[in-house]
Amino acid sequence: MSQLRSRPLFDMQIALHPLQEVGATPLGQRRIAPVAGGSFKGERLRGTILPHAGSDWLLSRGDGALQLDVRMTLRTDDGALILMSYRGVRHGSAEVTAKIARGERVGRDEYYLRTAPFFETAAARYAWLNSIVAIGIGERLPNGAAYEVFEVL
Repeated sequence: MSQLRSRPLFDMQIALHPLQEVGATPLGQRRIAPVAGGSFKGERLRGTILPHAGSDWLLSRGDGALQLDVRMTLRTDDGALILMSYRGVRHGSAEVTAKIARGERVGRDEYYLRTAPFFETAAARYAWLNSIVAIGIGERLPNGAAYEVFEVL
């Protein structure tokens, strides 16, 4: 079996509005983090994350993990719109999770945050994004998140 190969797609910084506490639902504790904006930069594409055009529907699961369900809109520097969606999971020790909840910065090597982004665009110059699988390695920041996103080859 071959080893998984990848190449960098872009680095991304996401700013978030304050969390909206939905509460205890049948699936778990639900919160929504509206996207306030941000940026992404890579060798093949770069641009901004549109504010008020996305959110993260977070679910605190019974096993202590946090399940991410994100939709957002990217606008490249040359004007193309790209829809980005990803699901992911974040988990760590109770101590690290409490620090993140208090807004403290915690090194990304102290917990697990991985996502599986997919893209959708009508822009011909970025149509290749419609047919790739990507993986994101993330870090929760006090007012947002940062990711390194890789194309799986």
